[in-house]
Amino acid sequence: MRVTRMHLRCARRLGMVLILFAASSAYPASHNRAVETILIDASTPSQIPPPSSYMGGTAVSPDGHRLGLNSMYLTRDGAPWLPVMGEFHFSRVPEDQWEEELLKMRASGVQIVATYVFWIHHEEIEGQFDWSGQRDLRKFIELCGRTKMDVVVRVGPWAHGEARNGGLPDWLLKKGPTRSADPVYMNYVSRYFEQIAQQLNGLLWKDGGPVIGIQLENEFSGRGPKQGEEYILALKRLALTKGLDVPFYTVTGWDNAVVPAGQVLPVFGGYPDAPWDASLTKLPPNEVYMFRLANRVAGNMGTPNPASAESSATDSSTPFITAEMGGGNQDTYHRRPVIKPDDVAAMVPVMLGSGVNLYGTYMFQGGENPDGQLSTLQESQATGYPTDVPIKSYDFQAPLGAFGQERESFRKLKVFQYFLNDFGADLAPMPVHPPAVSPTGPADFIPVRAAIRSTGDHGFLFVNNHVRGATMPDRKAVQFDIRLPDSSLRVPAAPVDIPSNTYFIWPFNLDLGVATLRYSTAQLFTRLRSEGSATYFFEQIPGIPAEMVFKDEADLHFEAPGAVVHKQNGLVEISHIPEGLEHRISLRRGSGPETRIVLLTQSQTEHAWKANLDGAQYLIETEQDFVPQDDAFVLQSLGSPRCAFHIYPEFHGRLAGQGFNLQSSRHDGIVEYSGSVPAAHVGLSIAKKRDAGEVQPAKLGPSFDWRPQGVAMAPSEDAFARAAAWDLTVSGDIDRLDTGNIFLEVQYTGDEARLQAGPQLLDDNFYNGTPWSIGLRQFKAQIRKGPLALRILPLRKDAPVYLEQEFRPNFGEKSQVIELKKVTIIPQYRFTIGTSNAQ
Repeated sequence: MRVTRMHLRCARRLGMVLILFAASSAYPASHNRAVETILIDASTPSQIPPPSSYMGGTAVSPDGHRLGLNSMYLTRDGAPWLPVMGEFHFSRVPEDQWEEELLKMRASGVQIVATYVFWIHHEEIEGQFDWSGQRDLRKFIELCGRTKMDVVVRVGPWAHGEARNGGLPDWLLKKGPTRSADPVYMNYVSRYFEQIAQQLNGLLWKDGGPVIGIQLENEFSGRGPKQGEEYILALKRLALTKGLDVPFYTVTGWDNAVVPAGQVLPVFGGYPDAPWDASLTKLPPNEVYMFRLANRVAGNMGTPNPASAESSATDSSTPFITAEMGGGNQDTYHRRPVIKPDDVAAMVPVMLGSGVNLYGTYMFQGGENPDGQLSTLQESQATGYPTDVPIKSYDFQAPLGAFGQERESFRKLKVFQYFLNDFGADLAPMPVHPPAVSPTGPADFIPVRAAIRSTGDHGFLFVNNHVRGATMPDRKAVQFDIRLPDSSLRVPAAPVDIPSNTYFIWPFNLDLGVATLRYSTAQLFTRLRSEGSATYFFEQIPGIPAEMVFKDEADLHFEAPGAVVHKQNGLVEISHIPEGLEHRISLRRGSGPETRIVLLTQSQTEHAWKANLDGAQYLIETEQDFVPQDDAFVLQSLGSPRCAFHIYPEFHGRLAGQGFNLQSSRHDGIVEYSGSVPAAHVGLSIAKKRDAGEVQPAKLGPSFDWRPQGVAMAPSEDAFARAAAWDLTVSGDIDRLDTGNIFLEVQYTGDEARLQAGPQLLDDNFYNGTPWSIGLRQFKAQIRKGPLALRILPLRKDAPVYLEQEFRPNFGEKSQVIELKKVTIIPQYRFTIGTSNAQ
């Protein structure tokens, strides 16, 4: 049956899925079933991207390395570059934890660190700048350089980031208009930029440092006298005048942004939920799970307005790059969504398949607001902002939590980030090719959500069958009919079912050096190279049989123990592939070097990390948290004094544990290493001090043009006089806080909880149904002085706050509920493993 575009359009108008009935040698008639064929025309010949109109700063480093771009992608030393960026707010994390958290980010494939500089964190009192301790910008940037990560510094001066006044000091607001080219305001900005320039002196790209970019302002859409492009251009001139000369100047491109053409690069984003929304119910399906095939500016970023003539946010002469793809969401008082790992990871293939050529996650590393001298430093409705957020916590449900927790989303993002590290240069020049039929909107679940990026006959297929809060249909008997410039390709040869909640990237016509992989129904993960040979790792997508099809070329030899190998029509089809590091497919041309392919399960892929040992790269598979070091690595285990890992390829040097015995044993041809340390004895005693009283109804805050409905305000400080209170005493082996961590996990039902040491607030939490986890390492001084105070406010039945349905309490006849279900103390164990060179 020949399918024309007219057929496809007619089927779409009828709201039907196009069903094709296929019977071929690849799909025997005896097994006929309704087949859904997705047509994607990628036959347009590739074009050389035209140059960009963008004019940046100094692009060449002292050692001759050059950063650049064209209209489609970034370049590094002239080659296509598709980097991974992650947001880390240095002033929200204690400085003695920076290096380890940066190493975790680097281990997951993050190459660029983005960080806000919040003015109020550094000059809360006019004329008194503080760049010390966890406010030490220079030290943070130096650490980024030592961990081999580039940096984009988001200088503002208005930053937002859920900070008080968007980061502007209170005293500045009294001086006159802000966020404009007003001379009084710009005079203060000039002084502030001078301070930042001193901090970054010698650390810019032009000096051989890691700072490659500066973001000016944030979410700026102001028009009128001394605003608009005049203001953004004034900020750029001022930055250059102060010596902040970098290759890339960016501005956020959503919400009717002001983007002076040729002067700055717009960056984009999207979040899995909208905690600023006034709704008290589940939000409709979000567009971040639908390929952006027409508009970069789409996104759940607030209330989008049509781009004005002054905005070039959609300027096609600049690459499609992102800075704020949500790594989670910050809970607000009135709206408390729980973001699941798949909600975060499913956005990656969608955005890459939409043409994104820099993937930036906000937040990647959570944190806590520092203590203010004159006020608390969080965004609040009392200060004229749209939401109330916790005073201290900026955990954001991020891949790396406020206390360094490596969450499941961290591992899921790692799979795609490794792919980009190894194959991003191939992907970057590839244009997007949409399917013949696409969803009409975020709630249209009928068409399969897919896109292709390709150059010539090789490329990648992107598929997403996950939408947060929705049950996507299982896609039965799906094939992709890909039209290429010189050929056509049906992927896979026999239709497969695509289960609900799956998302992936499949390569086609991938050059492996010794062979061409015609296609794979497993996710391409990463690659290791050594002495002329290479190993390619793939992830088995749950519910989809892994099949790899190669061109059967002369003098090409295959070995695939345990798999089924079938040759026909010039192809070698390999199926039923065993999973795990102990299995591999070997390819060799004549007597040349061997290329290996290893298929891993989803769990194995998410627990596999790259490490350098004795000058070579290895893959470490472990269920423990992973932190790389020079010729060594650290494993962290929460609650268990044991560690275990596999290493690929087999390591022939000497591995040893620091302070513990590392044992090894061979199973099924692979070496397993394991070790244990003495169990920690940490005690916790809980003494209830008072019951909760009756709390008052929530007050509603101000309305806004874009949100005319006011939302619930967080309880006042006075309200905590009616909170239930307990004393928590930590005892036993608390000296481990000098080198490791101990986590306090609080499971409760209520409204808001706080942990204090006397009057000092250590951490706080808006109840959302999930356990509240607090790392105690940074509070060791307070713990040694005496008990900590836990206070919990009851949640009223009539509280106008959104909770996920599964976490909403059963009030019964009660007007309010409060329950401290469980408080647990959990030591975190560290295992440092190194080579003989590292000992």
